[in-house]
Amino acid sequence: MGFSIHKVHQYFVGAVDGIDLKSALSNSEIIELNQALDEYGVLVFKNQILTNEQQIEFSKAFGAIEVAVGGNVTKEKDRRLSLEIADVSNLDKDGNIFTRNDRRRMFNLGNRLWHSDSSYRKIPAKCSLLSCHSKPSYGGNTEFAFMPAAYDALDDEIKNEIEELVTEHSLIYSRGLLGFSGFTEDERKVFTPVRQALVRKNQTTGRKSTYLSAHIGTIVDWEMPEARDFIRELTEHATAREFVYTH
Repeated sequence: MGFSIHKVHQYFVGAVDGIDLKSALSNSEIIELNQALDEYGVLVFKNQILTNEQQIEFSKAFGAIEVAVGGNVTKEKDRRLSLEIADVSNLDKDGNIFTRNDRRRMFNLGNRLWHSDSSYRKIPAKCSLLSCHSKPSYGGNTEFAFMPAAYDALDDEIKNEIEELVTEHSLIYSRGLLGFSGFTEDERKVFTPVRQALVRKNQTTGRKSTYLSAHIGTIVDWEMPEARDFIRELTEHATAREFVYTH
């Protein structure tokens, strides 16, 4: 018997039952999971205890794995995990907790802002597969906002205004929101802004969505203050509680 999926939010999020992610998936299961990701936006697999290697293998069901290079200020020699996994922990390569003022910790605080993973890359990631190995005694939740529903709720005038807009994304912009600066010349080259369409269309479902992220620094051909204020308004709309799932 195959797995089942049930929606856990008004607009999105599918909880997947009856599947063991440690086992090899059939071609039909891979197709069904990818279709479900398009439909639900977020898939939740409960009670799955995976090793890093098992998570990497499962991730391949959704496409080629993005290598975790150019997404932080941690030098490759100081990495704790392999390049197939983005490490969002507060641990150094020896398993010690970062000091409060560690530059890597300051940079990682930007992950607390509303963002679309890898929107700062020329080719953004299709999706992210998150697993929690350790969490604090309180808090530590991850929140997801469903952009198609947020887009549908926009006024027609706003939809028309944003249809052809192009934004610039960079980790420099998102970290700058928290006052993080002092990037090296090499880091500034790696974090060079890239352009992304503000409105994207899922070719499978046909639904449009706003492609929003804290990484957005401006809108092409707009003055930066006006662009940032407009993006802030769109983000506040898109992250209203009715569009958000807290995991």
